[in-house]
Amino acid sequence: MKKTVANNVYWIGKSDWELRQFHGYEYSTNKGSTYNSYLIFEEKNVLIDTVFKPFSREYIENLSEEIELSKIDYIVCNHAEPDHSGALPDLMELIPQTPIYCTKNCIKSLQGHYHKNWNFIPVKTGDKLSLGNGKELIFIQAPMLHWPDSMFCYLSGDNILFSNDAFGQHYCSEPIFNDLVDQHELYSEAIKYYANILTPFSKLVTKKIEEIENLNLPVDYICPSHGIIWREEPLQIVRKYAEWADNYQQNQITVIYDTMYNGTRAIAESIVNGLTLADKNMTVKLYNAAKNDKNDIITEIFKSKAILIGCPTVNNGIMYSIAGLLEMVKGLKFQGKKAAAFGCYGWHDTSTKIIEDVLKESGFEIVSERLSAIWEPDSNFLDKCIDYGKQFVTVLNSSDFRKSRS
Repeated sequence: MKKTVANNVYWIGKSDWELRQFHGYEYSTNKGSTYNSYLIFEEKNVLIDTVFKPFSREYIENLSEEIELSKIDYIVCNHAEPDHSGALPDLMELIPQTPIYCTKNCIKSLQGHYHKNWNFIPVKTGDKLSLGNGKELIFIQAPMLHWPDSMFCYLSGDNILFSNDAFGQHYCSEPIFNDLVDQHELYSEAIKYYANILTPFSKLVTKKIEEIENLNLPVDYICPSHGIIWREEPLQIVRKYAEWADNYQQNQITVIYDTMYNGTRAIAESIVNGLTLADKNMTVKLYNAAKNDKNDIITEIFKSKAILIGCPTVNNGIMYSIAGLLEMVKGLKFQGKKAAAFGCYGWHDTSTKIIEDVLKESGFEIVSERLSAIWEPDSNFLDKCIDYGKQFVTVLNSSDFRKSRS
């Protein structure tokens, strides 16, 4: 069932309330998600994006109730990833000659996914498509936000920015507008989305925001490909993206660990105790990487000015929950954050070195020496861990002071 966005623009997507994992099992979607497709009725009728392939038939049935398919004049594909384009093969079986407007990279991607040579019309930034009634679509390339093929498009007259994977959230809601949903939930999902998907491209986010601002286009609505539509003060999310893209951090330290026989857990808890005693204004959070949602942990790392990661040595290496998390951290390319490593060992003290090396490789500044306990930490060592936490805050704060003075 379509929902009105503005005037002759309608949401015609799919709400996936049951979705709990996305990008395979890489991203948790605890509040579901939506696949946003938009239908514009003017002298020329335009369909912007489709939905994920499992919902293709349902989508086409719903779409055909709203418009005779042969009367769709143009299809715009802002991004070829299958959660956006999955219904295209079934739809193009029914309207095979309909032109598809997308970037050159999107053509490559669509052909790679579906092995079809549809009626592609390549577009680039500044190209325009007239819809009649004085309205036109303006295309804006957005490579690496978050794929090389990504594109935005802007509908003049109604002042709508169809922003693809930017400014979205994996968040399912019956109301489709930002002013009608829980604001805490909305921004929790928005920052999680940014932290886990867009962080590596923050410099490009900054440039793209500047580019859009320089176009001097009025924006009354921002319509992303997932989640809600921004209609009440829509540029609020653009300002947030500008903030998040600028080496974002809060006054927070996050401690992350895995453990075998609770030795590393005891160290982590004692460090947290010391961190809290040293600075009562500091937000300190503690996560077991094996038991907590990995994407939530990534979001907390994104918000933090510093992290401490620990685990015991296992098979002369580290535990797989920490290894997997560190691989995610490395790919996300966080900037301007501090770190340290801790853990336990019996025969070989290798886990803390592995953790520290990956953190360095990932761009973190190591501000404290590795902290390692042989066998089970005793009360004296746990007291040392409390002191370690206190000292970490002292070094961190002095480092922040030096940075602010430079």
